[in-house]
Amino acid sequence: MTKQIRDIDSAVLAEVRRGTVIPAQPLALDSERRFSPRHQRALCRYYIDAGAGGIAVGVHSTQFEIRKPEIGLFEPVLRETAGFIDEWCARTGRRILKVAGICGRTEQALCEANFAIGCGYDAGLVSLSAFADGTVDEMLEHCRAVAKVLPVIGFYLQPGVGGRTLPYEFWREFAEIDNVLAIKMAPFNRYQTFDVVRAVAESGRDITLYTGNDDNIIVDLLTEYRIRTASGEKRMRIKGGLLGHWCCWTRRAVELLREIHQLTGSGCGSVPAELLSRNAAVTDCNAAFFDPAHGFAGCIPGIHEVLRRQGLLPGILCLNPAETLSPGQAQEISRVHDSYPALHDDDFVAANLEKWLAD
Repeated sequence: MTKQIRDIDSAVLAEVRRGTVIPAQPLALDSERRFSPRHQRALCRYYIDAGAGGIAVGVHSTQFEIRKPEIGLFEPVLRETAGFIDEWCARTGRRILKVAGICGRTEQALCEANFAIGCGYDAGLVSLSAFADGTVDEMLEHCRAVAKVLPVIGFYLQPGVGGRTLPYEFWREFAEIDNVLAIKMAPFNRYQTFDVVRAVAESGRDITLYTGNDDNIIVDLLTEYRIRTASGEKRMRIKGGLLGHWCCWTRRAVELLREIHQLTGSGCGSVPAELLSRNAAVTDCNAAFFDPAHGFAGCIPGIHEVLRRQGLLPGILCLNPAETLSPGQAQEISRVHDSYPALHDDDFVAANLEKWLAD
């Protein structure tokens, strides 16, 4: 079973190429740490109604522990979430990109990719965390193998949460792989982000760039890169975001991206100072959610807490009992919520929550 970029619904593909909001979906657990399909479904409905153009499942925000044999949630979560997305899209008349996280060494990754295709996923976000000591050639062969099965989204994950440094040479060769749809850049590092942009520019391939740099979202989306290549100057933009940060307050993220697209598409050469100030505010919020003050220890419970306060999750529990909010993190979330009321979507959630939680 194989899937190519051309097999993705044309309207969905056009939205991805234009740039869209793709939340990295959390895992909904009840008070016994059991999977809560009702709340997982509510999250899908929230993202679709908020205007997201895709949902990523089985990624870092969904907790990598779902793959552990003793937990056994990878297949149920991906299968049921795909069904929840399809059901709500059918009701609302929308179509969105379904992205499955693909992890592990090649044998595991191919199994996950084939399972994702069977569930109707459009693309795979390929994590290279299993190649902590792998060579560039080993990682490239792995990506080529997965890309033969389904369209892939490259993933530059920061070392702080399980990723590794990936040199320019890796991304230059990665950009030549057939069936690469996009690259998510999340190294939280300006130099490493530029490595990816430059590699894609020099390849000349039609690969859409997405930010995963939750600490610099707006500036990533505003910046036009001008890169000298062998064929002349290439102008590049990061078109959208595939972000854990955007799995909460998603309605505002959709409005933000629409505003940025209007600005960058207008031909205006200047950036309003207010947007730069807003970038600092979003980064401040991300610091509260993702907990860099404690080495990102509370990043998943942090986004759970934001969604719990809105009623979209029943609690903040993670599969790993040791993974919880860091000291002072709840207070920081309260601070940024109150400091930046224009950035949260509490009213939108409150108006629709009953519908999203209904059977």
